[in-house]
Amino acid sequence: MRGNESARGDESTRGGESMSDEAGAAGRNAPKKRVLRSVAAQAAVLSAAVHFLWAWPRLGELGDPRPAVFLLGGAFTVAIAVATLRADEYRRLYALGAGTLLAFLVGYVGWHGAGVAAALAADPLAIVAAVAEAVGTVAFLALYRLAPPTSVVVERRRGPEAGGTENGDAESGGTES
Repeated sequence: MRGNESARGDESTRGGESMSDEAGAAGRNAPKKRVLRSVAAQAAVLSAAVHFLWAWPRLGELGDPRPAVFLLGGAFTVAIAVATLRADEYRRLYALGAGTLLAFLVGYVGWHGAGVAAALAADPLAIVAAVAEAVGTVAFLALYRLAPPTSVVVERRRGPEAGGTENGDAESGGTES
């Protein structure tokens, strides 16, 4: 039995819990990850604030879909920032954050086309948003690369009581015959 446990490695319940608990405690609260989460969340909130500032006065204009899209996108971006600070380290959340900020950045370039440099030069608020989106995208991508797979995070959340299923068939992995 001893040889079987060592051969299974991370698959054993006891070994998997102690490994993930140690890695989880140090992992999420590692200084590098805390700084990256802070930078990502601040960049996301700054980008959202710039979009709110631009969109709110223009909300009643007909024919321009950007104000409504910016308000919705800004609210979504703030929700991602809050989740980044409060939730466990889920790769999907970090990918969503990077994708949202990158969508704002690519959308700006797509909207202005070849005149993007002139548009940026004429609007300091756009420069702030573009820099925040670029920095936030890099921070979210770094968090994505540093985060463990989602299955590890889910197992870590389940804790010690996740050793078996409701019927007590931990050895069979919970499958029915």
